Amino acid sequence: MESSTDSRRPSLVLLTGATGYIGGRLLKALEKTGWPVRCLARRPEFLRPHVAPNTEVVKGDCLDRASLPPAMAGVHTAYYLVHSMGSSGKFEEEDRQAASNFAASARQAGVCRIIYLGGLGAEEHALSAHLRSRQEVADILRSSGIPTVEFRASIVIGSGSLSFEMIRALVQRLPVMICPRWVAVKAQPIAVEDVIAYLLQALELPAGEAAVFDIGGADQVSYGEIMKEYARQCGLRRWTISVPFLTPRLSSLWLGLVTPIYARIGRKLIDSLRNPTLVRNPSALKVFDLRPKTLREAIERALQNEDQEFAETRWLDALSSGGKTPSWGGVRFGIRLVDSRTLSVSASPAAAFAPIRRIGGANGWYFAGLLWWFRGFLDLLVGGVGMRRGRRNAETLVVGDALDFWRVEAFEPDRRLSLVAEMKVPGRAWLQFDVEPISAQPDSQGSNIRQTAIFDPAGLGGLVYWYALYPAHRWIFAGMLRAIAARAELEPGATPQGG
Repeated sequence: MESSTDSRRPSLVLLTGATGYIGGRLLKALEKTGWPVRCLARRPEFLRPHVAPNTEVVKGDCLDRASLPPAMAGVHTAYYLVHSMGSSGKFEEEDRQAASNFAASARQAGVCRIIYLGGLGAEEHALSAHLRSRQEVADILRSSGIPTVEFRASIVIGSGSLSFEMIRALVQRLPVMICPRWVAVKAQPIAVEDVIAYLLQALELPAGEAAVFDIGGADQVSYGEIMKEYARQCGLRRWTISVPFLTPRLSSLWLGLVTPIYARIGRKLIDSLRNPTLVRNPSALKVFDLRPKTLREAIERALQNEDQEFAETRWLDALSSGGKTPSWGGVRFGIRLVDSRTLSVSASPAAAFAPIRRIGGANGWYFAGLLWWFRGFLDLLVGGVGMRRGRRNAETLVVGDALDFWRVEAFEPDRRLSLVAEMKVPGRAWLQFDVEPISAQPDSQGSNIRQTAIFDPAGLGGLVYWYALYPAHRWIFAGMLRAIAARAELEPGATPQGG
């Protein structure tokens, strides 16, 4: 595809769905390449901290037509990445209403192009409600008379995507998988990076051009083959047993037990998995300068990216402000298990962070020191690093430092310390500390200290390990946090109790 001239570059791009999986990634790509962006969000206050300084965020809801004109003003190209799959109501009706409102408002505002991401699926295969709705939305957008570029994608492979998280959780948790008929249905999975590249390159299409593009990866495979490739790359041996009697409803309830997918979303997703999602028209390969990744490459990329994205996640934003976990054994994020707690101290963030900065080595772990030593001794017995490494410096830390049987993964002075475990465990583990001022007022002296333990279990053995040791870990980590808080109160800069 030839690059556009500067005269064809739109003055402003409107992005809907910027808080979603695809929209969030597309936002970063648009900002990186210099396109002027305006985001439509129902809760702008949640999105504003995550956008570039020059990106606009306006309040609006596609289900509320009256809220759309301010967002449409001056827009050349609008991305429509909205769907109601997670709705507890009739999502088809909500999708229809949202698309109709958006199309009418865009036409009234003089928008020149709409770019939309839908789903693959041939009508002769009796499309599921979800795929049928995706294609109906495209028809509604086209009915506006605005040139519409529609991409129809197969399942998206990327760290955090709904389909990939389902596959990941099934393979990680079940050594033997009971597979209903949909596991044999063919798909053409596409890497999320390729989806973003297509959406981005669509801005360079000649003005006034409308088209429908089927997009998929380089391989046509069944869902069972996708799970086998994931297991191969993770070094897991898995067996499958095919059964003919699992309906979409039963399959979704089963998924709700063993994966992080809500039952109602799972039911809609599985209902769609019965439809083959294969590229029938390969014109996208001729129009766009892109070579889609193979399944192997897509899964490799997803596995490489998930740790970086996970490390960048602010768990304190996702957990309750009070630091309480709503269920015994921690909160599930994807297949990771999270145990978090918060204490407030009468100290500045610098004073509150000081004992965290000095943790480990000769300073110890502030609570249950004998148990920490014993854990290190057990680690040595099984060939681990134990506690013998200590720390490089008693007062300072940098990313990459060894810290007993942890390693510093992230460090922000007076704000954040994230440690990744290097002891022998059936999975991966992190321990994170975050410090924030209680109030934004300049004269405020109080701080909140949040401690978060995170575990990514490797199969059933990892889950058994987490739940068996959870009571002890909870006791130790809670004691450690109390001891850190007590030391913070004694630091210079702390406010004496009752002072």
